[in-house]
Formats: sequence, structure tokens, C-alpha cells
Amino acid sequence: MTDLRWLDEREERAWRALQFMQMRLEAELARQLANESGLSYSDYLVLVALTDRTEARVRLFELGEILGWEKSRLSHHVGRMADRGLVKKEKCDSDRRGAYVVLTKHGRQAIELAAPGHVSVVRRLFIDKLSSSELDVIATASERVLADMNASEFR
Repeated sequence: MTDLRWLDEREERAWRALQFMQMRLEAELARQLANESGLSYSDYLVLVALTDRTEARVRLFELGEILGWEKSRLSHHVGRMADRGLVKKEKCDSDRRGAYVVLTKHGRQAIELAAPGHVSVVRRLFIDKLSSSELDVIATASERVLADMNASEFR
């Protein structure tokens, strides 16, 4: 690996700050969701992905791509959510091996109850700490990295 470029001080500072901020934010968001709604952070992410869709349903493989989860993790988690009545699986008529994940009435109620508390914590811990221009920089940088990862063959 002669082409290896170690991170310089500025790069390491940015990378480590991002890593630790993300870990702490996810931990706090998970704690708030569990305490106030009984949802896990992963449950919430699945429900958000479904409510972002007009029909509140998405192909299982697409959900995996949206969340960046491996097939096994996704299948097990969706199964547990289905057991709790938050989502249901429907067969795909055009692809007999495929399935849709569909938001249930119970799932919609759960996310509608959880969202206000979640947003409040997101605001308190992140949004309200940053200026408009800082938020724009974070959004632009994140969107660029995600677009490159989505376009890349490396996953």
C-alpha cells in the first residue's frame, strides 16, 4: 500500500469530530425514542422511509438501499416490526421473489406520536447549535459524499 495517505491533523480532526458527533447523536436520539415512544432508532428510520413515500410502501430491497442495511439485518428488523404491527409485508405481483414493506395504521400512529419528541431533541442537540450557513455547509457536504457513494460501485 504505497499510495496510502494518512490523515493530516485537520483531516483527522474533522473526521473524528464527525464520527463522535454521529455516535453521540444516535445514542441520544435512541434513548429519547425508547423512553418516550417505545420505538428503537432503527424502527424510526424504517418508519420515516415509509412515510416519505406517497403510498407508504417500498420494495424491501429499496428500503435496504435507502438505509444502507445488509439484507439479513433488514429482513430480521422488518420481521420484528411486522410482529409488533408497525409494518406488514406484501408480495410483489410483478416479482414473485420480491416483497413490499407497508406502513400499517399502528405504524403511522407510532411515528406521529414519536416525531414531535424526536424533532425536539434534533433541534436541541443539533439544529439550534448551528447557524444557517453552517447547516448549508453540512447539507452540501453530506449530499456530495452520499451522491458519490450512491454512484460508486464500492459499497
